[in-house]
Order: sequence, then C-alpha cells, then structure tokens
Amino acid sequence: MYLKKVEGPRAVTLPDGTVMTRADLPPSETRRWVASRKSAVVKGIAYGLIGEDEAMRMYGLSRDELTEWQSALKIHGEAALRATALQKYRQP
Repeated sequence: MYLKKVEGPRAVTLPDGTVMTRADLPPSETRRWVASRKSAVVKGIAYGLIGEDEAMRMYGLSRDELTEWQSALKIHGEAALRATALQKYRQP
C-alpha cells in the first residue's frame, strides 16, 4: 500500500483520547461549511495535524475567518460555529 508523503504527523491524539487523522479533515473542495467541518479544521490546527497556512491554502479561507472560527470554538464551543447562531454568539 502506498501512503502519500505529507508534512507533519498523519494522526494526533486529542485530549479526550480519540485519534484524529488527516482523513477526518473535510475534503479540500468543501464549499458548504457546517459546524462539524469547521470544528474539525480548528481542532486539526490546534493539535498540530495541519498548520494554519496549510489550512487557509487548502480550504481557501482568510486569516480573519479562521481566527473567528478559533475564537468562537474556544469561547462558546461548537454551537457557536453554526451559521444560524452568529448573532447569538457575536460580540459587539
């Protein structure tokens, strides 16, 4: 079996004991961002599976968008990443 050579680790262990691999990340052609996909990208960055620059390049994200996802997940949890919950969790 051939494994594609990638920069960085292929898998990381999250604090809850689950293992996250690159296969758990959304596909690079993702255009519809639901909360679980946003969360997977942010967790992948936070635990060293992929770098911020790689994620922005792979998914076509801006630094501001990625920063908002990270702060929303950190402060309010995955529910804050829902598009319908933006006004509820947005800070003035």
